[in-house]
Amino acid sequence: MAAAEDSIDRKLSALLEEARPSASALRAAREAADAVADLIKSVPTQQVTAKSAPGFVRDLGLGTEKLAFTFRPPEVVAVAGSHAAGAVARPDVYADLLVRLPKECFHEKDFLNHRYHAKRCLYLCVIEKSLRSSRVACKVSWSTFQHEARKPVLHVYPAKEITELPGFYVRIIPTASSLFNVSKLNLSTRNNVRAYAKDGINLPTPKYNSSILEDMFLEENAEFISSTFADWKALQEALVLLKVWARQRTSIYTHDCLNGYLISAVLVYLTMDSGGSIIKRAMTPRQIFRVVMNFLATSKAWAKGLVIQPIKKRTITKEDTANFLKTFDIAICDVSGYVNLAFRMTKSAFLELQDEAACALNCLDKCRDGGFEELFMTKVDFGAKFDSCLRINLKGNSKVTSLSFCLDDESWRILEKDVQSLLLQGLTDRTKMIRVLWRSTPSEWNIMDGFSEFGSSPLLAGIMVSSLEKSFRLVDIGPNPENRDEAVKFRKFWGEKAELRRFKDGTIAESTVWESESWEKHTIIKRITDYVLTKHLSLRKEDLVHVVDQLDFCLLVGGRDPVSSSGVLLEAFDTLAKQLRLLDDVPLKISTVQPLDSAFRHTSVFPPEPHPLAYGKNSQRLPNFTTTCIPSLEVMIQLEGSGNWPLDPVAMEKTKSAFLLKIGESLEDRGMFISASEDEVNVLTSGYSFLLKIFHERGLLLQKQAGEGNTSQSALSQDKELFLRSQHSSMINGLHGRFQMYGPIVRLAKRWISAHLFSSFISEEAVELVVAYLFLKPYPFHTPSSRVAGFLRFLRLLSSFDWTFSPMVIDINNDFNLKDEKEIRENFMLSRKSYEQNPHDIESAMFLATSYDKASEAWTKHSPSKSVLKRMASYAKSSADLLTTLILHGQSGQYTWECLFRTPMSNYDAVVLLHQEKLCRPRHVLFPAETPNGKLVVWGKPSKDFHPYMPLNKGAVKSLHDARDKLLVNFDPTAYFLRDLKCAFPKTFKLWYDSVGGDAVGLTWENPKKRGRDEANETIPEPTSILKEVGDVGKGLVRGVYLVKAPKIQ
Repeated sequence: MAAAEDSIDRKLSALLEEARPSASALRAAREAADAVADLIKSVPTQQVTAKSAPGFVRDLGLGTEKLAFTFRPPEVVAVAGSHAAGAVARPDVYADLLVRLPKECFHEKDFLNHRYHAKRCLYLCVIEKSLRSSRVACKVSWSTFQHEARKPVLHVYPAKEITELPGFYVRIIPTASSLFNVSKLNLSTRNNVRAYAKDGINLPTPKYNSSILEDMFLEENAEFISSTFADWKALQEALVLLKVWARQRTSIYTHDCLNGYLISAVLVYLTMDSGGSIIKRAMTPRQIFRVVMNFLATSKAWAKGLVIQPIKKRTITKEDTANFLKTFDIAICDVSGYVNLAFRMTKSAFLELQDEAACALNCLDKCRDGGFEELFMTKVDFGAKFDSCLRINLKGNSKVTSLSFCLDDESWRILEKDVQSLLLQGLTDRTKMIRVLWRSTPSEWNIMDGFSEFGSSPLLAGIMVSSLEKSFRLVDIGPNPENRDEAVKFRKFWGEKAELRRFKDGTIAESTVWESESWEKHTIIKRITDYVLTKHLSLRKEDLVHVVDQLDFCLLVGGRDPVSSSGVLLEAFDTLAKQLRLLDDVPLKISTVQPLDSAFRHTSVFPPEPHPLAYGKNSQRLPNFTTTCIPSLEVMIQLEGSGNWPLDPVAMEKTKSAFLLKIGESLEDRGMFISASEDEVNVLTSGYSFLLKIFHERGLLLQKQAGEGNTSQSALSQDKELFLRSQHSSMINGLHGRFQMYGPIVRLAKRWISAHLFSSFISEEAVELVVAYLFLKPYPFHTPSSRVAGFLRFLRLLSSFDWTFSPMVIDINNDFNLKDEKEIRENFMLSRKSYEQNPHDIESAMFLATSYDKASEAWTKHSPSKSVLKRMASYAKSSADLLTTLILHGQSGQYTWECLFRTPMSNYDAVVLLHQEKLCRPRHVLFPAETPNGKLVVWGKPSKDFHPYMPLNKGAVKSLHDARDKLLVNFDPTAYFLRDLKCAFPKTFKLWYDSVGGDAVGLTWENPKKRGRDEANETIPEPTSILKEVGDVGKGLVRGVYLVKAPKIQ
């Protein structure tokens, strides 16, 4: 335990060292800020008019009158913010410079109608002009204060770059200390924007008033906060940790939620008696971090409002705080008692903040190393966090253009609220959280243009579903028609989608119906949001992109998802299992029947569909043509106990074969169609083919005894393999029962693995376990409830997991105790020991521990190797980056959703292209492989002996029996071609292929060092002659063989 605590503290210290700039860098930053401050103080007195920023003045709704003033240099220019508090956190490093606006430049009534904001901007224009002509700055740009368009700030990049702080700038923020009478800016009663009225009555302008009050007390608050942090190292370090945590969460470190200033204000509050003095001087940064998370997640103080005033000096009454909470969603009253520091924070943002804090507490308690990785090193961005993301283009939309840019609030914030409320009303209890964000400030802003470029980027909405049952619901029940007012409201909102229905229990109610096939239910949320937003925001279809089903294309066959026939498959299996248990003419009764194929656990990319020739004796009506090949699904059977089984392994396998043949005969007598040989017995019934296997526990015992005598024996006996697969199937079935979204995400993951030709290096089961880990250890996220977010997290996990130094522990039933964990850790260390001693990269690099396989011997003992896993991780990283871009910004140019599953053929030394029309399932090919840039060595004609489809019309087949004879059970030409290549060239090259549906095979030359000395000394044949032989092996299937890169001569 103590060692674990030390490890966490060491990691936190290293993080703080990394995040905090050195003393010399901070000195250089301070000098740069002081140089800018000196320049500002020396700007000469001059006349200023609205001509300095005509666009800005116009968009505030002002004329040019009453805005002229005489510029005077500021009396006070002071460094504030994190530099003053000693809590600067990289990578986003800037110094805040507060510039006090002189009272002489303003009229006492300039708080009215945005005149203050206009003059504030014109004052900055004078400073900007001086900075541009000086040697102090290499670049000056405009931005906004907390994304508020009417409050511009200047970013000044110093001429002398600070090496340790790339991109460092000085942010110039005007302050308005004692400019106006505070009583004129009362938040709950005063209207100071005369155009903000309803039916001729002026409405209060709390947001506008807060915007001015914030500037009036900015210096006082900054001074109070930095004095609390002075000489309190642990508090400064805790603030840095909190900033790192918040910045990793892109949807809470925003204009309507947290920023460094608010985090420091909350910390200060918790050190004061008014905040219960929860933070004590003796606490470590880690303890303070936990206290803050606990306070954010659970404190009841938020309901009453926080007051940053010592109890004895309090000037604010309970009525005042109650008024704050009536006016704003969240209240954090400042030192003066006049300003709500959280006036921009919305209810939805605060709920998300609470949710993130609760999640952080879980990470602290449940994750390794106190959740260090999950809390501080993992990006929790929109794409991976929310189950679905919406991008809405509102540029030029009539709803936006009909609003003034700024009245009490700004038009962009009003639209955020409108979209939020439309989504809440449309999706009702289907969602747990909806988050709408419009980062409206343009990256490059010319103040002369006013606000014309604001809101050019799309508005983003993130939706988190409450449960799949609710999200997949087909009918939403509204009010009873007798409740007239509610019914009218319902019809007005839903328009043509509203219909009156009578339900089974006799009730009559308004309702909306979202008819949907079972495999399309995940798109219901998309259909609702598209309908509601298009109707109420007058959007065009192309202005709305909802990321929900964009990856479905790779799971469809002929426009449908074959998973829709899963129910038929399970019924077919039940029928077979019943028949097997009823057999009475087999020497031993069949006690258990268990399906092993991934189709039965909902994780097969393409579960087989019923085949017209696999219906036993009483067959179906036949279509005109069907597939020539039928996959056979493995089923494991166990017989009742008997002492007569032979002890010799070979004799035991022969006995099993005899039993299987006898079972086959019996089933044939019962009207099923049997395809049998000594090696396997396939039963064709109810539209499917089942491959029967017998498991006997004595086989495990024999393997164990053999293993004790020969430690190098690694080949699993058939019984051991069946045992592992049955354990795995049961476990994954149970997991799918708990998490309905598990199956679709695994299918996408397998499709991706195959599409990038990794099929020969990682088993289906290993992929299933890696995806299972996402569901069992979802932190810092919630369990995935959508395909796209789950798939993105899979790619990130594959690329970022520390495979070299950590075992991946998949504890599906939550039954590992400390002894199990110790055993897994020891097994892992043992595997890594042999890994270090093995320079040829043969040992497995991926350690997956499960309850049935604590030594990771079942699925990844020999593969993937270190180099293959490195390649897989690198592909996963680039796919994850592309997927993130597609979710947040959409397709652009050549970067489309399809690119996620296109693999570059130039990354192989040679490429074998296959005739697509000679594959057993040509419809499973996503995209025909592109012709590689290389030398064509072999060109082959397609074989006439095999065709993937056979006609079944009367002229083509004489009888059903004749058609069945042509049916190929479990035949896959690509698999046989690869098997033959491995036999012919066991050590010449690695084979890369797509087991799901690919028409290309990649080859990479094996390193001669990996072979034995004798073999290495043999002369290596010329690459083109090897590739010609490859073409011969696959004659009739191979379309072309290309040499891309010749092997390196050692």
